Amino acid sequence: MIRMIKPHHFLHVMLRVSDLTRSLEFYQNIMGLTLVRRKDYQEGRFTLAFLGYGPECETTVLELTHNWDQTSYEIGSAYGHMALAVQNIYDFCTALADIGVKITRQPGPMTFDDTEIIAFIKDPDGYMIELIEKQ
Repeated sequence: MIRMIKPHHFLHVMLRVSDLTRSLEFYQNIMGLTLVRRKDYQEGRFTLAFLGYGPECETTVLELTHNWDQTSYEIGSAYGHMALAVQNIYDFCTALADIGVKITRQPGPMTFDDTEIIAFIKDPDGYMIELIEKQ
């Protein structure tokens, strides 16, 4: 039998964004992530920004890629969503709605499992985010 070396840590998930400033504002000020690092690649004409709820060495982070010459993207039919834990989903969704965040599924019990309370929202580029109530 061949022994394989396997990955041991989920590093990041990448999303392409059309307006980096708008996306950073959303993910930092509304979703509460912290900018871990950011780098402009002049020759490649793109910027990478990594955000997380802790250091990259300890937690999975979100990579936002902004291609300077690209103004929009098609999300495609394969993308589903990312999920974030929140403590009081009803209050959080009310606050999101008050500032104009699009809520595509109001908070409430998950279909077929009323012990999970979930909601869905969209980020500024239309990416779906599932919110799951966790205490």
